[in-house]
Amino acid sequence: MNPLILAAAEIPLLSDIVVIFGLATLVILLFMRLKLPTIIGYLLTGAIAGPYGLSLVDASTAVEVLSEIGVILLLFVIGMEFSLKSLMAIKKAVFIGGSLQVALTIAVTAIITYFFGYDWNIAVFFGFLFALSSTAIVLKLLQESGQINTISGRTTLAILIFQDIIIVPLVLFTPMLAGESDNILLSLFYMALKGGLVIILTILGAKYLIPQLLYRVAKSKNEELFLLSIIVTCFAVAYITSLLGLSLGLGAFLAGLIISESEYSHHATGKILPFREIFLSFFFVSVGMLFDISFLVDHILIILALVLLTFVVKFLVVSLSVKAIGSNFKESFIVAFSIFQVGEFSLLLAKEGLKYELLDNTTYQYFLAISIITMIITPFVLKSRENLACRVLNIPVPKNFKARFGDKLDLPAGEIETDQLSDHLIIIGFGLNGRNLAKAAKRANIPYAIIEMNPETVKVEAAKGEPIMYGDAANAVVLEHVKVHKARVVVIAISNHESTKGIIINIRDATQNAFIIVRTRYVNEIEAMLKLGADEVIPEEFETSIEIFTRVLNKYLVPKGEIEDFTHDVRFHNYEVFRTLTSENGNTITLDVPEINFAGVKVEKDHGSLIGKPIKDINLREQVGINMVAIKRDGKTKTDITGNTKIKLGDIVYVVGRPEALEKFEKEVSI
Repeated sequence: MNPLILAAAEIPLLSDIVVIFGLATLVILLFMRLKLPTIIGYLLTGAIAGPYGLSLVDASTAVEVLSEIGVILLLFVIGMEFSLKSLMAIKKAVFIGGSLQVALTIAVTAIITYFFGYDWNIAVFFGFLFALSSTAIVLKLLQESGQINTISGRTTLAILIFQDIIIVPLVLFTPMLAGESDNILLSLFYMALKGGLVIILTILGAKYLIPQLLYRVAKSKNEELFLLSIIVTCFAVAYITSLLGLSLGLGAFLAGLIISESEYSHHATGKILPFREIFLSFFFVSVGMLFDISFLVDHILIILALVLLTFVVKFLVVSLSVKAIGSNFKESFIVAFSIFQVGEFSLLLAKEGLKYELLDNTTYQYFLAISIITMIITPFVLKSRENLACRVLNIPVPKNFKARFGDKLDLPAGEIETDQLSDHLIIIGFGLNGRNLAKAAKRANIPYAIIEMNPETVKVEAAKGEPIMYGDAANAVVLEHVKVHKARVVVIAISNHESTKGIIINIRDATQNAFIIVRTRYVNEIEAMLKLGADEVIPEEFETSIEIFTRVLNKYLVPKGEIEDFTHDVRFHNYEVFRTLTSENGNTITLDVPEINFAGVKVEKDHGSLIGKPIKDINLREQVGINMVAIKRDGKTKTDITGNTKIKLGDIVYVVGRPEALEKFEKEVSI
């Protein structure tokens, strides 16, 4: 018997796996050479290998099963990197922002669809489809860019979590829209009970069961057993939620949350990631297999118009929903540019619509084409979401609109007289460090130019006459505009580690002559920055220590020359004295801790007894025992603290008080 026939008979999916991975390898290699996102490569692979392409794959059902495993593992990893405390800290964004986004999208889509001539039940079902976004694509991209823990990243995640939860009642409502006689209200009641039961089991498992299990497994020092226990936890919780009528993805996310509460979450993530990447590739291939390229070509103009309409409607609805929970316009637009697409769960819901005849084949192909195209353009839009958000902010609007909504929406880009730039200093990032550096450069008559991504800062400082421009310094065109090839020194004073690396690479591509000084947060980032081309890296965590210790030595009347020798020695040895807390001869450094401390605390909650209320009403000094001296918000430090000042999510609050009072305040506003 032919060996190929025998292999196909024993493992029917084997030939399809070979075709998918073989074709995907070639496509991804091409896409990497063209610097295109790999997600689009997987979608293209599915379109080529699927029934509407070359029909190279037969077992499409088996591929869909493997793709579902990929989605489960993705949500499982997201859950492990999140935590119950983090989830509760953004519950306002989950339940208020998420419900507003879903409800408004359903309403607006239903109205538009009704005017296209569809019946109300079908119009509402279209609202169901377009209310959901792509959790798999968006979270993967946010993870890869390191933006999932930013304010906009957490808000995006919050809305996506709500969408994953709401898919269950949407599926239950679908038969009712088709005219079925099931008691949907009773089904929703039972679903709520099941959801409550799952949440209780999740909390109990996170607190008592899983930590003990993983402790015993880790104690055995058997890596195979550890991996097996992690996989069993993931699929067991997902299976339990599916038995209760909830989604597998929700169960996987809850399983990740359970493990995230243990100290083994990072090790578990490293074990699961390779499996997730393999199975997730099947998901994107399976979506691409549904793409009828001939239908797209025949109806391209109509489809592109519908894609544009989808983008505009979802962008406006998401922006309004995020603004309603207290975010500024910039953050609202960033989130809107992240979740404008139609999601993978919409594809599952659309199949239910076909089953109950809410969609015919032609309408289904239109919806599928819109979904695939919005997914394809998502990586490009999300990569530039901050830049696009700032461009929207620059759109001229009536003054009464600005006065009504408070945000300054007509922010100029700022101008720099580039003809005069030579042997100059370039400052990237105009926070506190950038401002102080500009003041020093001005006093020393050193020519300088500033690049800043906050449009409000650009407008304010440009009005003051600062040589500042809006732009992303990772963009070669922006660097060329400030004549980086003629600069003597470039100072990168931003806090985003990934963005800093990209900026260094682009500067070195443009010039080898500029001396690059980088500000970074942690000392363990120094080596990577130096390898990329930075000439000097200054870590904040130890420079602050040097400054404090220098002042301590001054108080102890240590001669100035000895202090300078000490600080030089610390920097020369990459701050080893602070990392080891010992000197070279082994003597431990000891200091007297003062009774009153000064601290900067980042606000990571959007609710609480101290959040969003005037400080005169919360009695901060009496209730917590601290004094607030300044607030850093949107990159700008404000020292004019009044009784009407409010603490908001994302603020860095500078306070003075005893160590126990500072600790109490940090617990109130941090997660």
